[in-house]
Amino acid sequence: MTRVSLFSSPYLLGFDDFERIIDRAAKSANDGYPPYNIERVARGENAPEKFRITLAVAGFSRDELEITLEENQLMIRGRQVDDGSRAYLHRGIAARQFQRAFVLAEGVEVKSAQLESGLLAIDLERPEPQRIVRKIDIKGV
Repeated sequence: MTRVSLFSSPYLLGFDDFERIIDRAAKSANDGYPPYNIERVARGENAPEKFRITLAVAGFSRDELEITLEENQLMIRGRQVDDGSRAYLHRGIAARQFQRAFVLAEGVEVKSAQLESGLLAIDLERPEPQRIVRKIDIKGV
């Protein structure tokens, strides 16, 4: 069975990477841990568009969390070390690892991250793109 590309139109030039990005985002959306929210933060006049990703990471310290940005992919990883010195009668809270990826649109910038009360909040901003109109000279013989 042949897969039809969403961006196969001859009028969509240079959009080859979008299909790869959509596939990557779909694969990372399958795992439900840790739960997260994505919200659009109200913006003021002449202020850039703002977003906040909040992940519920109860039990993780700052040292056990890692946030990286590679090209347009925001990656959040959590690694807890199992404390072998404890003898559990019941273990309902596991030392768990996770990896959560978000694909960011072109121009979106990560501004800050803070961990408070078991919630990791990552603030993002998308400045208004400059509208550039450029006249192209036609050369000929």
